[in-house]
Amino acid sequence: MTDQEKLYEVFGELLYAIAKADGIIQDEEKEALNELLSKHSWASEIKWSFDYEASKNSTIEDTYNKVINFCHSYGPNPVYEEFVDAMKFVAHASDGIDEDESKMINSFSADLIARFQKDLDRK
Repeated sequence: MTDQEKLYEVFGELLYAIAKADGIIQDEEKEALNELLSKHSWASEIKWSFDYEASKNSTIEDTYNKVINFCHSYGPNPVYEEFVDAMKFVAHASDGIDEDESKMINSFSADLIARFQKDLDRK
């Protein structure tokens, strides 16, 4: 598996975590995910990892931490902006973005920015 394939697998895991952030994955969130992936070139990898985490009923915290750890090791990438936009799209699908979802979206951005800033400061 290439690093890019793994990146899109963790994208699916991240979408699972945001969908599950409010306790359950609603049908509207599944529909939003399917809409999001309908024309995505990595749709099968993203959907597979989302479904895998859902089948295991993985905890939000473990899944989120796995995603952040991979992104830290992968390094800065403009695709993270796509990740944040997708998180917002899925979270908004069911009654708007709630507090837990908002915290996760903000945390994802902040965690990556803080990590990459530390890397820059070391240089």
